[in-house]
Parts: sequence; C-alpha cells; structure tokens
Amino acid sequence: MSGKPVVDFTLTPNRPIIGASPLLNRFERDSAPMRYDLYYWPMLQGRGEFVRLALEDAGAAYRDVARGANGMARLERFMGNYLRAPFAPPYLKAGTLVIGQTANILLYLGPRLGLAPKNEADQLWIHQLNLTIADWVVEAHDVHHPIGSSLYYEEQKREAKRRAVDFLANRVPKFLGYFEGVLAKNPARSGWLSGRRASTADLSLFQMVEGLRYAFPRAMAKREKRAPRVVALHDRVAARRGVAAYLASPRRVPFNLYGIFRHYPELDR
Repeated sequence: MSGKPVVDFTLTPNRPIIGASPLLNRFERDSAPMRYDLYYWPMLQGRGEFVRLALEDAGAAYRDVARGANGMARLERFMGNYLRAPFAPPYLKAGTLVIGQTANILLYLGPRLGLAPKNEADQLWIHQLNLTIADWVVEAHDVHHPIGSSLYYEEQKREAKRRAVDFLANRVPKFLGYFEGVLAKNPARSGWLSGRRASTADLSLFQMVEGLRYAFPRAMAKREKRAPRVVALHDRVAARRGVAAYLASPRRVPFNLYGIFRHYPELDR
C-alpha cells in the first residue's frame, strides 16, 4: 500500500441486467444504471472485498468512500446519524437505500449486476452459499484472534496455535469438501456453483481461496489437491475481464496483517 488516498473509484456503468429478477421492480429494470457508494475501512480488504469483487466484475459505477477525501469521517458520521444505522462496515448506499452485512449487500446487488440467477429460489440458494462463506470467514478470522478481537495476536498466540491446528485439519477440508460437492452436483455442469453463469457466490468463493492461500500457503497447497473443482472455479473467476483488471490495479489492496486473512508462519501447518 502506498498510503496515498484515492479520491474516486468510479468505474464504468453496470452491464445490462440478465433476465427479469423477482427482486427487481419494473422501474428499477428500466432506469439508468445506479452509482453505488461502498463504505469500508480503506486500509484492508476484509469483508468489503467480497462486495468490491462483485462491483468490479460487473463494471459497476461506484465510489470506495473511505478512500476518498475525508473518507473515514464520512464513514463514521454516516453510521452514527442514519436512522437504520448499520452495525459495522461494509455497507452500501444505493439511492436512498443503505444496506449492511456482506451477504445482504450481495443479495441486493446480484440481480442488479447480472450476478444472480433469474428465479427467486435460485437467488436464495446463492444467498445461502454466501452465508455459508460468511461463516467460513468468521472461522478464518478467529484462528488468529481466538480469545477476542480486542486483544492483540501476541496476547493469544498459544490459543491461536491450537485453533489453527483444528481449523486446518478439520474445518478447511470440511468447507472445501462442501463446495466441491456443490460444484459436482450442479446439473448444468458449468463449473459454477449454480446454473450456467457466475454469481456473487462464485466470486466470494474465489476470495475465500485467495485469502486462505495468503494466510496458510503451505497448508492450502496440500488441501487444495482434494478440491480440484474449487481450484478450477478460482482460476476461472481470476480470468474474468473485470476481476482480472481489478486484480492488476492499485484498487486491489494487498493482503496484510490488519485484515481477516493474516499470515503468521507459525500457524501455517
């Protein structure tokens, strides 16, 4: 990270919405593309990255507000003054709507960015997968902070080592195996988690693999061998035009020791 603030992350307008989603009304389908404001901590990927990937993949017009002028003040002020204030970032402002919680934001964005199936049942399935990934994110975070987020890692290293052993031996294989099975059972046999098109859940699974590779490179090199479909999905997402451009740009903040995924060599077994 250069530390130099980026004033505006406005990109190109949204690509056309695929199909007529039950979550979209007629006015929304016929209106001009929305410009979104994303509120998240500027110095790390964190949970906001799952939202950024969807916006970048779709070529959506958005601002990463906290990375702009007076960004942190705007983020904190908005949280304190809004009637339905979110508990914590990330949250998304879309017109008059303010939407918090990563999976909830993706449920809203998916149909609008062409990253969700057409029917409600399939959209809820994608939401369910994103919620499962959200659970996995919490477990990954709690490896290095197993006692409490208010404590430094150095104050809970012994517990973190014990937590890492279980996480890598049991939880990572279980989650990878689950998503490997979802990919295998997709009737479309498309290589995506549902249907024939990529969804927000596919992008989220890509980010999960990326984060775990950074945090536990040795362990993931072993465990990925049993999840070839997940690895193939990761590579397909990385090659998508919007995602590839984003990954090569300065907008993609590198992983670091402030985010959810942190690399401590002593935990990587």
